[in-house]
Amino acid sequence: MIISIASGKGGTGKTSLAVNLALSLPGQIQLLDCDVDEPNVHTLLSMKNEQVKPVYTLVPEIDEQKCNQSKNCVNFCPNHAIFVGKKGINFFPELCYGCGGCILSCPNQAIKEGKRQLGVTHRGVANHGVEVVYGNLNIGEPLAVPVIKAVKEQASPNNEVTVIIDCPPGVSCPMVESVHGSDYCVLVTEPTPFGLHDLQLAVDTIRQLKIPIGVVVNRSGIGDRQVYSYCKSEQIPILLEIPHSRKIAELFAEGIPFVTKMPEWKSQFETLFQMIQERYGR
Repeated sequence: MIISIASGKGGTGKTSLAVNLALSLPGQIQLLDCDVDEPNVHTLLSMKNEQVKPVYTLVPEIDEQKCNQSKNCVNFCPNHAIFVGKKGINFFPELCYGCGGCILSCPNQAIKEGKRQLGVTHRGVANHGVEVVYGNLNIGEPLAVPVIKAVKEQASPNNEVTVIIDCPPGVSCPMVESVHGSDYCVLVTEPTPFGLHDLQLAVDTIRQLKIPIGVVVNRSGIGDRQVYSYCKSEQIPILLEIPHSRKIAELFAEGIPFVTKMPEWKSQFETLFQMIQERYGR
């Protein structure tokens, strides 16, 4: 089963939920950190035997000796990554999505396939027995989606393994790519006006993907009851409430998953997982 943990905004406790859930469930667990801009699952779980793999995207390599400046490649490229000027050809790799259309459109075969590294993936086993895969996007690199795909490609095909995906915040392409293909999506929010606003955006996005959803309210006890009213009106189950707790915050600040020091919470995460299974029909 694949469970994605997402939110409409950052700082809601997504990573904390993903890690504590992974540590609470029996059986084989794989935790994928798809927040490749700022991966931090591995900071809460000490890893060993790490395997590092580079992630590349396709880019054109242009032979200016063969180029007759037909501009077919320029006209084809929707992102304007290639420009033909008086002084020759300019290529902007940050704008290239690697579709290969410029290669196909060139009448002189002046363009061939090259590659550019976007980042790396890391894979290893945490000291708690959880397998962890995370991606690191190169600094300044705008194309997060190929690295996210590279992380997800390492998801276990074994149906006996529970895969938990920690998604990037927001509702843009990286979040959509991370959630896509999940059996169930848990949206983490907080009971504040900002939390409600971003929860609504996330719900609308996930519903477009036709993935079942449930909500975890983090820092319950602060703010107001609007999140609860919204979930009730939209018939979205609230799977768990995590209180606004100084002890939990201090443990997270020290890089310690709180279930390791507060074992009474494990049963609550097990109950959350059972609720997901029941709603998904397993």
